[in-house]
Amino acid sequence: MYQEPIIMLDFETTGLSPAAGARITEVAALRIEGGRIVDRFVSLVNCHVHVPPFITSLTGITQRMVDSAPCVSRVVPELLRFIGTNALSAHNASFDEKFLRAESRDLGLEPEHCSLICSLKLSRRLFPGLSSYKLGMLSSSLGISFKGTAHRAEADAEVSANVLLHIGEHLSRAYGVSNIDTQLLARVAAMSAARVPEFLERELRRPA
Repeated sequence: MYQEPIIMLDFETTGLSPAAGARITEVAALRIEGGRIVDRFVSLVNCHVHVPPFITSLTGITQRMVDSAPCVSRVVPELLRFIGTNALSAHNASFDEKFLRAESRDLGLEPEHCSLICSLKLSRRLFPGLSSYKLGMLSSSLGISFKGTAHRAEADAEVSANVLLHIGEHLSRAYGVSNIDTQLLARVAAMSAARVPEFLERELRRPA
């Protein structure tokens, strides 16, 4: 349904901001093509930092797991190669992208993804009125179930990918299109929910 591949990204981290010293502990990146997940990159990450107890309580990721994981200097270059120049997506995408850029910058690298798509913003625009857009509540509202443990990177990335696929199916059903441009998704995410229906009627039903 999407014209180009999209990489769905999720990081587990030691805190909320790399500017405050938070680092990544786990990453999952899932490649979406042809309406399904076709490939994935998943790894714990050793950034040589302390894992706070509340993070272990939330995620189940322990200090021992991180200490024995591959070093960040190995994981991040592999992750950037996996992403390449494809469109990048995440649920609350600005959070994950800021960690991607910070960890890349520390290694003298630069991400090359062509665009950023936020499944959280898209869900707010396309499914207004839901009680919550947090990933667990949103997926439940949309009939999408977790296949793993919440607050682990692979499980969160997989359910986020399924939310994005659900969004594509919704756009296909509602507007009769089979191929959706990721640039259009970015435009939808940037506008108010009230403007979305008219915009999509105009853009997606426009004659080829």
